[in-house]
Amino acid sequence: MPVLQPSIQHMQYDVIVLGTGGVGSAALFHLAKRGVRTLGLDRFPGGHDRGSSHGQTRVIRQAYFEHPDYVPLLRRAYELWADLEEDNAEQLFYRVGLLEAGPANGVVVSGVLRSAHEHGLDVARLSAADVSDQFPGFRIPADFEAVFEKNAGYLLVERCVLAHLRSAVTRGAETRSGETVIGWRGEGDGVAVETSGGTYHADRLVITAGAWAGTMLHDLGIRLRIVRKHLHWYATTDARYEPHKGCPTFMFEMPDGIYYGFPVLDDLGLKVAEHSGGREVTDPLTDDRSVEPEDRQRVESFLTRCLPGVSQQPTHHAVCYYTMSPDEHFIVDRHPQFPQVCFAAGLSGHGFKFTSVLGQVLADLALEGATTLPIEFLRHTRSGLM
Repeated sequence: MPVLQPSIQHMQYDVIVLGTGGVGSAALFHLAKRGVRTLGLDRFPGGHDRGSSHGQTRVIRQAYFEHPDYVPLLRRAYELWADLEEDNAEQLFYRVGLLEAGPANGVVVSGVLRSAHEHGLDVARLSAADVSDQFPGFRIPADFEAVFEKNAGYLLVERCVLAHLRSAVTRGAETRSGETVIGWRGEGDGVAVETSGGTYHADRLVITAGAWAGTMLHDLGIRLRIVRKHLHWYATTDARYEPHKGCPTFMFEMPDGIYYGFPVLDDLGLKVAEHSGGREVTDPLTDDRSVEPEDRQRVESFLTRCLPGVSQQPTHHAVCYYTMSPDEHFIVDRHPQFPQVCFAAGLSGHGFKFTSVLGQVLADLALEGATTLPIEFLRHTRSGLM
């Protein structure tokens, strides 16, 4: 990814984007696409592994168990991912389907069925026996129910970020990495952003700082927690876990937590992680990113119970960070004191699939002050955030 270094004579922009990870790279693209002079600032280069948008893959789905109100945003996100693939002549979204399982009265299956019913989505209901027949590498408890969403699958996460950045730079956006953002302030109707490399000025500011959003938005008083999440890969020679053999992405609500994973994509084997739980951390830059034995033990116990053909031989490990809002829903809005500033924060571990549409939303908010996309339920003024 080329990094364009603005000279001292060109420190004034129409819009500055703080953070060029999943959401920020998409916002930069949508702003540049509209012809505005845009700068993206990040401590790290595009596609880095120090935040939330890395680790090879992310699940993408429409029958959203977290809340049906997300579904219209997902429908637009699907359209925008297809547009980005065309713009970059690269496949980013693989529709291998998603198998979800759990107690009938649990969070996952009941939530999926609710969203599917309200929005007319194609979701098949399966028994435990159906799962064993249709997906022979999987086992679920006999009293569980399952659902299969064939229009779901996975995104290649780093490639998505880099594709948004390429498309943005192609349209004239500038990016700078290697600078630490110290802070920002309103200046009349505009903003000033101070970094370790200098001070930049713009008419508008978009804050997409991920795990550092709490620092950049501290004046709002929103309680954001940073949680360390481990990603694990395990060796397997069982072809049943390969996508061309029909292995889908998966998410199971077990008695001890929610686990998810992906089919075998390469020599690293099968990727699996726990979505629930996690240890709260203070600073991702200084956090210990080594394997936690308790986390690995829980994941391996899940594999033994539900994916018996996968070995217990680890091949790779990575860490990413969830930035949790108090109600675990996104916070997307304009700043109440500085209307020239908008932000997305607290994606709570389920936001990457939305990054394409959140980029459009933030471009709308920055340039128009409003968006026609349905984000009212994500406003920072909802109850319970302080």
